[in-house]
Order: sequence, then C-alpha cells, then structure tokens
Amino acid sequence: MSEFPGSAADLLPLLTRAERLLSRRVGALLADEGLSIEAWRVLGLLADGLGHPMTEVAAEASLPPGTLTKLVDQLVDRNLVFRRVDPIDRRRIRAYLTARGRREHERLSTLVHTDLAALSTVDDITLATHLTALITRLTPHPHPTPA
Repeated sequence: MSEFPGSAADLLPLLTRAERLLSRRVGALLADEGLSIEAWRVLGLLADGLGHPMTEVAAEASLPPGTLTKLVDQLVDRNLVFRRVDPIDRRRIRAYLTARGRREHERLSTLVHTDLAALSTVDDITLATHLTALITRLTPHPHPTPA
C-alpha cells in the first residue's frame, strides 16, 4: 500500500482481484452456455455493429493475435461472427457479428445482467464513472505531429 491510502498506486491489486472474481463468476455462467469469457469479450466488442479490425479486437480482448484467430475461427464455425476484408485498407480483416451472433449476444447479455443484478448498488454508477476516467487518463494518446 502507498503512503496515501486509496491512491492510484493501490488500485492495481484491487482492480486485478475484482476483475478475476467477476470474470470467474461470468465465466462460469458462460461456460454453461458453451462460451468462454474471452469469446464474450469479443462478442461484446463486435456488438456495436461497426465491425472491427482483428488487431483492434486482439488489443481490446487482451489476446495475442494467434489466440484471437483461433477464437474467431471457433466463433465463425458457430455462425456467431464473420470476417470481411476492410473496404478501405484491403490488407486488414474486419470482424462482425452475424444475425445469430447478435441474438446470442443479446440473450447472453440479459443472462449476465440478471445474474449480476444482485451485486449492483447505487455506487456502481460512480464507480463506473471513476473507472472510465482512469482508463481515459491511462490510455496513451497520439501526440499531434508538428505542422
């Protein structure tokens, strides 16, 4: 612990523990549905309907590219995800949810939210706001290049 209790220096072990406990709980629920927590993260990212480059999906899901490729192959085999060449940069592949993938994500999202509802408190909004602000502060932003 740092000399300033509750400071950013104390967050890593707390956030790690909370993420692991929450992932275990959600992971057990998803395992009953034949889905891994990593697959859930991918479906969640793709649920915005925009399609995402595989490199972005790998980064957001915290998976190495090779592992992501195998996972997406499995999701493609289950007709939950499809891949297309990026229309702007033909060297890139974008991943999208299929119609079945969208329905499955919505169904599982309801299942997860229902299961976690018992854990919710009024402080969750404040916590989410603070975590979002922390993520924003920690996210490296490209510096503008001088003109």
